[in-house]
Amino acid sequence: MSEKNNLETAIHQYQEMAQALADDKEMAELADTDEALQTDILHHLEDLRAQTRRGELEALLSGKADANDAYLEIHAGSGGTEAQDWAEMLLRMYTRYAEKHSYKVEYQEETEGDVAGIKSVTIKISGHNAYGWLKSESGVHRLVRISPFDSAARRHTSFASVNVFPVIDDSIHIEINEADCRIDTYRSSGAGGQHINKTDSAVRITHLPTGIVVQSQTQRSQFQNRDNAWKMLKARLYEREMQKRADAASEQRDAQGDNGWGYQIRSYVLQPYRLVKDLRTNAETSDCQAVLDGEIDLFLAAALAAKVGNNATS
Repeated sequence: MSEKNNLETAIHQYQEMAQALADDKEMAELADTDEALQTDILHHLEDLRAQTRRGELEALLSGKADANDAYLEIHAGSGGTEAQDWAEMLLRMYTRYAEKHSYKVEYQEETEGDVAGIKSVTIKISGHNAYGWLKSESGVHRLVRISPFDSAARRHTSFASVNVFPVIDDSIHIEINEADCRIDTYRSSGAGGQHINKTDSAVRITHLPTGIVVQSQTQRSQFQNRDNAWKMLKARLYEREMQKRADAASEQRDAQGDNGWGYQIRSYVLQPYRLVKDLRTNAETSDCQAVLDGEIDLFLAAALAAKVGNNATS
């Protein structure tokens, strides 16, 4: 049923774009010497071209879990308070991205920073192809800026790691032996308010064979948090298996490495110049504020196009 709905959505989007193009052609014939109308038509055609390009790339999302919702984790890395503030900036960037694409965001876990920002956070992003688009964001993100926490106004470099894994639905079966897991309950300790419910119902599950740890603290019920944590663990184990298969096929180890120097996938430089650059695809833009406001489609599209290109030549 899910696959049927996805196909119907894709067909509907294609029909809408085809109709929009036909309407523009008719308007162009009527525009004649109306320069204002001609300008409007050109702008609409540019928007339509962008939609078509996204649709072309979206059609390439053929992985087993690409259409699924996604869990996105952010962990502050090297840099102390600076890194924790940077982690919160990334959280804002991804939530803004989700809003722009009408995706739903649910907080699963959040740990506040010592002075500012966050140490870690896990959110669930729900929407068609959420995982397919966001999976390339996994890696270390590097920020260079004048520190707002440094009275001497010196330039600082901060790091935060992002991990993206799919929400596993019933079509993907993952077996977990509960004897291999340690389950702990604790009091929630997030930002409160709409994000975190501070009760004794938080649940942490540690998968002993792999060392994977997941936690959920957003629900009032311990049962609900436990259910969420099991779902996240299944998703993490699935992603781990997919990564192992990818590593075996390419004979490469996971290149993410430490959450610090030398392992970043993207640099966000705000000083002494302004540039956001993806180090894997070389996609870049000087409009740093737009990127931090969630305009990351440039990088997502470039990563998907590069992956497709690599598969075609391998």
